[in-house]
Amino acid sequence: MKNIAILCSGGDVSGMNPAIKQFVDYAYKNALTPYFVYDGFEGLIDNKITKATHKEVAGIINRGGTILGSSRSKRFMDKSYREVAKKNLDALGIDKLVILGGDGSFKGMDVFYKEHGIKFCAIPSTIDNDINGTQYCLGVDTALNVIKDSVDNIRDTASSFSRAFVIETMGRDCGYLALISALTCGAELCLIPEVDYDLSSYEESFGAQIKSGRRYFIVIVSEGIKNSAQEISQWLEQKVGIESRVTVLGHTQRGGNPTTYDRLMAYKFVNYAIDGLLGAKESSVICYTKKGFEYKSIDEVTGTKYKLDAELIKYLDKF
Repeated sequence: MKNIAILCSGGDVSGMNPAIKQFVDYAYKNALTPYFVYDGFEGLIDNKITKATHKEVAGIINRGGTILGSSRSKRFMDKSYREVAKKNLDALGIDKLVILGGDGSFKGMDVFYKEHGIKFCAIPSTIDNDINGTQYCLGVDTALNVIKDSVDNIRDTASSFSRAFVIETMGRDCGYLALISALTCGAELCLIPEVDYDLSSYEESFGAQIKSGRRYFIVIVSEGIKNSAQEISQWLEQKVGIESRVTVLGHTQRGGNPTTYDRLMAYKFVNYAIDGLLGAKESSVICYTKKGFEYKSIDEVTGTKYKLDAELIKYLDKF
């Protein structure tokens, strides 16, 4: 069959719209008819599947989020609903899917493939950058740039008022965003879930820095650490002796104009995904590694918990 569809599942990231645009362009280039599935797996079940043309993707490359919508579908965990999804795809002659999402989405598609033979290639898409087997996930660069701009702006107020600012990033149990942002924004302290810490060990050094003239501190923490950002702020005031404020960046990190790098990675991820489906790859994840792009099995990607690169963790010695 010559029909192929794309869907987004789980959290949205900036980079999905460029990927959707390239999906349509590259599908037509390969004599495939592209289809959109709206609202993720929920759309497969509710038959929100429409033929895609260049008109739908004109002007979306610079937009964050996803024009297709996304969801976290509990219904898709039920075999009976997966059977409904299969019937909907069969009615349109679609036997190949490109999916933008994370671990949970990949596992769901793997079950669907094993039950019904719908071929798929998954593109890692999460700002947390916490998917095993790939060094880069779509949307990460844009998220890092959103954080960078926020920290740079906060620094202006921190220096003006001689305050400490505790800035919390997303990442769940992965400290990638916090660590990279702390290194590239010149933070004075970075705390991540992967490395244990003792706040009291910083008190003497920070106090000495204040005495020698330091006017402010930038502290970047990941949301998954053992202390809340508010607790870190209280410690700065009570033990270090500097007025402190908290900024939780939250979902601002998931949106925004996709960076040039995320647009380029979207282009490459999609091309590899479609090439794989046209070749011998029936159920794979396209990963970006030190060797370049590689197709990996679902078990290889989801069977092992992601670990932050040891080299990156060594950079914590700076703090």
